[in-house]
Parts: sequence; structure tokens; C-alpha cells
Amino acid sequence: MPLVVICGYPCSGKTKRAEELKEYFDRNTERRVYIVGDGALGVDRNSVYADSQKEKEVRASLKAEVERKVNKDDIVILDSVNYIKGYRYELFCLIKHAQTPHCLVYCLTSDEQSSSWNRSRNPAEQYSQDIFDALVQRFEAPDSRNRWDSPLFTILKDDNLPFESISDALFKRKAPPPNQSTQSQPLTSVNFLYELDKITQEVLMEIFNSQKTSVPGDLISVPGATEKISFLYTIVHVLKLFFYLFIIF
Repeated sequence: MPLVVICGYPCSGKTKRAEELKEYFDRNTERRVYIVGDGALGVDRNSVYADSQKEKEVRASLKAEVERKVNKDDIVILDSVNYIKGYRYELFCLIKHAQTPHCLVYCLTSDEQSSSWNRSRNPAEQYSQDIFDALVQRFEAPDSRNRWDSPLFTILKDDNLPFESISDALFKRKAPPPNQSTQSQPLTSVNFLYELDKITQEVLMEIFNSQKTSVPGDLISVPGATEKISFLYTIVHVLKLFFYLFIIF
């Protein structure tokens, strides 16, 4: 499903924008819309962001939940800080593997504004000032020149979401092409040894038959080859083949 990654400072209006997008898509499309976010995990944000290991586990859980829901039909909105560009790149690789488009919605606020909104929250939902300051300091702002941050929609606190542009980015763009790192590699044929033995036997039979009428220097045909090769050259290389097969097996 198309993926919308929302990022921004803590308390920058990300959840509000995620809910606005869900309402728009519910009203204007027949697609199912899922919001994946920190709130659904039921964790204490201050204890999580104070412990790097817990934070990694939460990010991994969010990514796993997105991966479970991703397909080409529905919509996933990832509502989290998403402040690490390396993590956003991992999400980009995920949608490449799923072959579905994505976009990034950046809720841009000043740290003073976000801090003010944080203080106005219910005390149980606030970030501690130390955690808030640390997240702001570590925040890696998205850059539209990076393919994993593009297309990028930067939204100020008083802006209306560009719903149609976001919809076009998700539904009128081709998915990024998969590459070797995001594609499952084909399995080796289970008949490989059988085919190798069959071809080897055919070549050997042709050489043995040629011995009856050929002398070194004559040109003979080899099964599977388009050109004739020297009888002596063939014997030498068949002996090398036997030597290599003896070493391998």
C-alpha cells in the first residue's frame, strides 16, 4: 500500500496531520487506511527515548508493523518522530521491495513552538524537557534531494494539507524500481547437478566418437556450441574439467 511517512519535532502536530489525512482518504477513496504510530505500542515515550536500546526496539516494531500492512492497494500512515535519515532510508527500501509509492510529510515548527505545545499537554503525555531537547538536537531534517525523502511536503503550523498533491504523489506516480538489495534472489535450480552431468556426458560421447575418425588438429562439433573446435584442444580441456570436478566433489 502507499506509505505516508510523517516526521517532525516532538509535539509538532504530526498526529493531527495523520488524522486529517486518514479522514480525507476515508472520505474520498475506497481504500483502507491504517495509522501506525507510537501510541499504538503503549510505551512510555520518556523511558523509550532515554534508552537507546529501547528506542531501537520501538523503531523496529513500527517498521515491522508497516511491513505487515504494506501492499499495493491500501494506505499506511506512519505517525512518529522519524528523525533519523537512516531509518527513513530503511523505510524507502521497504516500499521499493513492496513496489509501492510513498511520500514524506514534514511538520515544520520551531523548537520554541513545539516546546510550548509540549508544556500545554496533559502531564502524563508530556516529554520531559531533557528528552525533548535531546530529540530536537538529534533531529535530521528531511531533504527533497534525497530519494528517500522525496516527494516531500513541508507543512507549517497554520498551513492546510495539500491533500490532492499528496494523493497524486501516492496514486499517480510509479513505484520506485526494485534493485538487487530489495529483491528476493532466485533459487538455484534443483536439477543443476543432473543437467551438468547430462551435458558432460554428451560432450564426452562426441569426443569418444570423434576419436575413431579424427586426428589432432581436426575440427569437431561439440553439443551446445555454435562453432567447431580443435580435437586436441577439446581433449586437453576435458582433462582439465575432470580435474576441477575431482577437486570440487
